[in-house]
Amino acid sequence: MTVPTKSPHPMNSPVGDAPGEPFHAPVIDWFDEHARDLPWRRPEAGSWGVMVSEFMLQQTPVNRVLPVYEQWLARWPRPADLAAEAPGEAVRAWGRLGYPRRALRLHGAAVAITERHGGDVPTDHAQLLALPGIGEYTAAAVASFAYGQRHAVLDTNVRRVFARAVTGVQYPPNATTAAERKLARALLPADEGIAARWAAASMELGALVCTARNENCHRCPIAAQCAWRLAGKPEHDGPPRRGQTYAGTDRQVRGKLLAVLREAPAPVPQAALDRVWHEPVQRARALDGLVADGLVEPLPGGLYRLPLT
Repeated sequence: MTVPTKSPHPMNSPVGDAPGEPFHAPVIDWFDEHARDLPWRRPEAGSWGVMVSEFMLQQTPVNRVLPVYEQWLARWPRPADLAAEAPGEAVRAWGRLGYPRRALRLHGAAVAITERHGGDVPTDHAQLLALPGIGEYTAAAVASFAYGQRHAVLDTNVRRVFARAVTGVQYPPNATTAAERKLARALLPADEGIAARWAAASMELGALVCTARNENCHRCPIAAQCAWRLAGKPEHDGPPRRGQTYAGTDRQVRGKLLAVLREAPAPVPQAALDRVWHEPVQRARALDGLVADGLVEPLPGGLYRLPLT
């Protein structure tokens, strides 16, 4: 995401009596000093660079995204450049980022941007939301980070900051709730530019300070106002938090199958895919899932390749 241009000091702006007002100034001031210098935050990234970063950063840490992002933008600096390629090339370039359906969705969005919007990422939130593969979060993030608009941008980091600072609980629910969306809208500064900066700042605070484990309250600019800290940091008592197991899962098998197809210059025979995993039922299930998701294309003669259409 780009970092919106610094706005007038939040506390001197017309935010009214919004419940988030006590948080705005310290969080944004902290962000001004501590924000990471990331390529999608630079002005030259443009709206397409922001969109690419948002697809890649979903459930994937920054350090894994950086090299793939740089290669992607060098190869496809505009949506039309990606749209002109086969979707399988997007999957190939996605490498080992994981969740490769995101590559197909990003390719589909690039095609739609090229066909419907003359190759320019639309500025209108509703038009962003209408693009294939774009959900509420991504539409709000692109509108906010690329165009400086006023939208509630709720990723995992932001949800955790709001859960602790405002609601007084250690972790947010497993899935985003209507109550969280309502709270996020209530916390938005009224000024559009400040709201965009608040969205970026609260996200960075969750990524660097108010982390899921080993939170650094001594570095937090709103520790004195944090409801969870003031309550003595009560332990999470909601539903168990979902783990991120990977080893031995269908997701791991899918990744191994895709790795063979990404590295092959020609269609791959079934026998080559059979060698990547010892358990035939799970292997077949993973391959069938890849075909159903449009990530792999079966060909006559028991051959497989990345999709061309």
